[in-house]
Amino acid sequence: MLSIKPCFALLCGILLFGCQQPESPVTQEQPPKQQKQEAVVDLTQMCKNLKKNMSEINNQRTTFALEEINQDLKVCLPLLKLNEQKQLLKLSTTMYDNFLEVERTPQQQLAFEQYAFDMAQHPTIQQSHFEQFSLRDQYLIKHQGQAYIELIDQGEGMLAYRRSPQYLAIVFAPYMPEAEKTFITELAQQNMQAPFLDGALTIDPQEIVARALFWENYLQQYPQSSYKHDAEYLLQMYTHFLFKGMNNSLVSESYSDQSAIRSSSLFEIEKLAKLKQSHLAWQAQRFLQFLDLSEQQRQAQIPVKLTPQQKQSGQSNLLTIKQLDQFLGLPELNTRSPRDCFRDAICLAPAA
Repeated sequence: MLSIKPCFALLCGILLFGCQQPESPVTQEQPPKQQKQEAVVDLTQMCKNLKKNMSEINNQRTTFALEEINQDLKVCLPLLKLNEQKQLLKLSTTMYDNFLEVERTPQQQLAFEQYAFDMAQHPTIQQSHFEQFSLRDQYLIKHQGQAYIELIDQGEGMLAYRRSPQYLAIVFAPYMPEAEKTFITELAQQNMQAPFLDGALTIDPQEIVARALFWENYLQQYPQSSYKHDAEYLLQMYTHFLFKGMNNSLVSESYSDQSAIRSSSLFEIEKLAKLKQSHLAWQAQRFLQFLDLSEQQRQAQIPVKLTPQQKQSGQSNLLTIKQLDQFLGLPELNTRSPRDCFRDAICLAPAA
């Protein structure tokens, strides 16, 4: 008798073999479709044309034209040296000035000024006389926020267009040396909120100290920066804001003692005085010492003589201010400075 097990095994093997699925045929890869050859952009020629294209921007062009140039700048700037980058940076400022220039009739100027007044009084008001604006005003107001265009309060009821400080920080700074990149990036951030308006400070003493310390540290870290003189000016300005304020937001009127100092300013100055290895901290210490001096001690230790013109100025605390300046080593500020460092991400010539 045949053994059942071998037959069973043989039968199973035949069945299994018959049940196996045939292997899927190998799919042959189709040769890739021939792609159209894209035109290779001649970067050299594009960058050569950049200056010409920037110089042709005027107040008849659109935000789209600006955006195209800004994209080209991002391509070309990494290929250039610092002096060439700065030439384009200067040209970009002129480009935006030309783009934002508006010619108005007297009636259109009045309508724009009324718009400024309404916006100052009621920021969410809908302008009901929009059609009275010049066509360029209508266009720019509609396109705020595009191509880095802003409409800002200049004070005294006046609005003005400007290029956002973030423009240089985004378009130029990433491709520049570290010192210039740091300067532009920080000043752009600071000037998103201008420090003063209508002769009064718009930032608190804590922010003033932070900005002053930044410029002090910047000068220590980048002593060879091409923006060194502008950083020195910014440090001087914020030092004056800290210890003296502005005409419409004085730190003190008499500086007679600590009780005569605005409390928020005194608090920040006392904190600053505790820092080490900082000239600003040394000035803060001197400021507190000045408050402890009597009028007689000040006259003896800080001999200051006013000119006849200064005596006739009518400013009652002028002698005290001059003594404070000398005691802290505060340089006299040039109120007619040819540079405006509080509008953009670099210091600019004042707007005409």
